Amino acid sequence: MQAFRSQKLKLLAFVCALLAPVCMLLAPAAAQTDSRAQNLAAAVDKKYNHLASLKMDFVEVYRGAGRERTESGTLMLKKPGRMRWDYRQPREKLFVSDGKTAYFYVPGERQARKASVKKIDDLRSPLRYLLGKTKLADEFPGLAVAEDVPQTSPSNVTLRGVPKRMADRVQQVLFEITPENRIQRITIEETDGSVTEFQFSNIAENAAVEEAAFHFTRPAGVELIESHELE
Repeated sequence: MQAFRSQKLKLLAFVCALLAPVCMLLAPAAAQTDSRAQNLAAAVDKKYNHLASLKMDFVEVYRGAGRERTESGTLMLKKPGRMRWDYRQPREKLFVSDGKTAYFYVPGERQARKASVKKIDDLRSPLRYLLGKTKLADEFPGLAVAEDVPQTSPSNVTLRGVPKRMADRVQQVLFEITPENRIQRITIEETDGSVTEFQFSNIAENAAVEEAAFHFTRPAGVELIESHELE
């Protein structure tokens, strides 16, 4: 009996020795990935929360309902909560917010729309939180490194998260981060299968941005109407 028990213990020890490397590869991998995501998110928070303003070029690509739309222009952000999207191509239009109210206007049209920032249902609106005290890990529970997503540059890293806000509309958000902890691309996947991607370039940190740029002046003859959707 003693010999049998000894052989059993030796066999068990042998099996554990064989499985140990596998366990080291599997179990810690998830923890390491999660830790990497948390550390990267904290670095991004630190960078953006210490900025007073940002100015950059953007390309916005929408895919859904069997169609694709590409637009481009300039984006300006200023603390606290101010933002201005000047669309240049293929058609000029303006999306601007003073932090409390957002406005949307297409030059030449007879109506402009406005909405309370708190009530607006628009994918651009949450980006105003980039400059402030927001923490990515808090806004996107389950934040993780998206190993399966190709980057625009091999040195970049993509984070995947599920948004706490707009959860009824947005399924997940991808953030492509540069080695300088800049957000170069944001991809928003909605529950209906549509995808909106924002690509940023020519990023100028703490750029000189006039306060007047975030206030909408209604053109003569243009009616201002209330709306929850600014597009």
